[in-house]
Amino acid sequence: MDLAFVESPVQLLNVLEWAHARPGAPLTGVPAQPAGPVRQAAPAGLTVVVLSPTDPMSRGQLRRMAELARDEGFTVRWQEARGGAGKPLKTVRELAPMLHRADRIVIGDPFSRYVQLLLTLVGGKDLTVVDDGTATMEFVAQLARGEKLVRWHRRGRRGPREMVLAPVTFLARRRLRPSRTRAVEVFTAMPVEPPPGITVALNTFGWTRSRFGPPKITKGSDLVGTSLVETGVVDPDQYVEAVSALARNHGAVRYFAHRRESSDKLHRLAVETGLEIVRPDLPLELIARRGPIGRTVLSFPSTVVHTLPLALAGTGVRVAVCDIAPEWLRDTASPRAQGFLAGVTGTATDVQRLPAPA
Repeated sequence: MDLAFVESPVQLLNVLEWAHARPGAPLTGVPAQPAGPVRQAAPAGLTVVVLSPTDPMSRGQLRRMAELARDEGFTVRWQEARGGAGKPLKTVRELAPMLHRADRIVIGDPFSRYVQLLLTLVGGKDLTVVDDGTATMEFVAQLARGEKLVRWHRRGRRGPREMVLAPVTFLARRRLRPSRTRAVEVFTAMPVEPPPGITVALNTFGWTRSRFGPPKITKGSDLVGTSLVETGVVDPDQYVEAVSALARNHGAVRYFAHRRESSDKLHRLAVETGLEIVRPDLPLELIARRGPIGRTVLSFPSTVVHTLPLALAGTGVRVAVCDIAPEWLRDTASPRAQGFLAGVTGTATDVQRLPAPA
């Protein structure tokens, strides 16, 4: 049995892509009909456990993705994994029997303390890491350098919580390395250079392209939002000015909000830019593939500059990425932020590069 743990809509999408791309996978890729998707046979013995987050937007998108997964024939277990000090340990105890029975564990976020806690129970089982956006690039790089796992936008300070969880993180890093009894695979659309022994499988978004679209393409441009303000990386005033300039210069009409963007910031963007704010109910790769979508999709450095060209291959839609100017960064930004964001843009293929607006 294969057992997947996901905490975000994108992770669940990429579990579907991983199952579709596996050799001999029985998913036939029959396009969805307007009345609803066609139910297909699922990969034998694959169960997806949703470790549900607390924020409403993520939960809503995960509910919709869970519906799509069930329509494909997957077994999906919704786990209310948060909401109290004792909740994580209770959840781990409930999931332990499934972990022991599984032959392969599939995870979407190796930085997650929850996932790291579960990995301590894995032993010698095979592991697959599916994309959780650009974080996959940092994960593979840190693993190759033998560093501790720290998200790129955090400063890596060791507080009391980090010190308590240090043994868990250390053991999880060992589990994420291949051994004589354990194979480790990374299923990704990102450009990565893994350490020796780790297998990389390319995510081409074959399931997405076979099940949705081709989309209707509009004449204008659409703009993709980012949570760089919410994570303390980019100054909010600079961000609003940049969005306004991009919208003016490229005739953007709609702004597809990131699920973590705050309501206050989105309200300000609507008032000051005149853009129509869209709160997607699914990951943007599926929204764009379903359409309608602008002939040009504008984005700041983010996951979509790597994934949208794959999901929209053959449609004629152009993806353009705008650089982040150094003066946009806040004092709270990690020292690695500028270099990481430049790397996200610089390694993207099939995109147009745009300078940061003055």
